[in-house]
Order: sequence, then C-alpha cells, then structure tokens
Amino acid sequence: MDDVIDQPLRVQWDSILDDHRAAMHDCLDGLTEEEARRRLVPSRTTLLGLVKHVTFVERVWFDEAFTGRPRSEIGIPATPDESFVLDDGDTVDSVRTAYAEACAASRHAAAALSLDDIVSGNRRGPLPLRWIYLHLLREIAQHCGHAEILREQILATRAA
Repeated sequence: MDDVIDQPLRVQWDSILDDHRAAMHDCLDGLTEEEARRRLVPSRTTLLGLVKHVTFVERVWFDEAFTGRPRSEIGIPATPDESFVLDDGDTVDSVRTAYAEACAASRHAAAALSLDDIVSGNRRGPLPLRWIYLHLLREIAQHCGHAEILREQILATRAA
C-alpha cells in the first residue's frame, strides 16, 4: 500500500481493493479439495464457499448494479445466502477461475468511470461508484478475516 500513498484516491482504492481480492483468491493456496470445502462453523461458510460468495458479490456490484440485468440472466443466485452453496462441480480451480474472471470484469466495468459517477442498476437506486467501492471493500475485507481464521484452523489440523 505504501507505493500508492501519494496517488489519486481512485488509484489508492483500486490498489487496496485488489490487495483484498488477491487475499481472497490466495486463501485457497495449497489446500486439498476436502480442506477447501470443510465446514468448521454451523453456517454454510467454508473457504471455497467464501470465494464463491465474493464472486457473487463482484457480479452483483459490477454487473447487476451497472447494467440492471437480473441475477438469473447474469447466472448468479438470487440471494447472498445461496451464493455460499457448493455444487459437486465446484473445485478450487473452478471457483478461483470464476473469481478471477469476475474481478477482471469488475475492473473493466469500472475503468471508464470516476468515483463520482452514478451507477443506476442497483435495487437501492442510483449510487455513486465511490459507495460501491467502499461497500465492496468492506465486504471483501470482512470475508478475508473469516478466511484467515478458517485457513488457520484447517492448517492447524495438519500438524496434529
């Protein structure tokens, strides 16, 4: 982060957001498929499910909110809770690839906009891009914390 301190605000936000995106992507590094799917809490939260969920979040905020397209057309679940559900075909590689593609599409969608530009496709109504960035950063940072704890627990079982 130090290399963007003197940069414009948008550059700072893009950098910090990308750091958190990378942390979410990397939380699956070196895990087996079973470890990535392991449930350590009563909810549907798993490491693989977290990455699948943040993929959903990217698509909600940088596709649905930008275009107004319905979630069914985008190919994402109707609710955030459903976005944690893992299918038999979900693997570490497939979920990471989908996340990387969603992040790239988000960057592309936002590239031509300024932080003050208004995005009008969200159910809340028109929102400035800066609000979307702040919301996304908050959500991904929160899930990075969840992922760190789950990963620590999984790796601790290897040593036992």
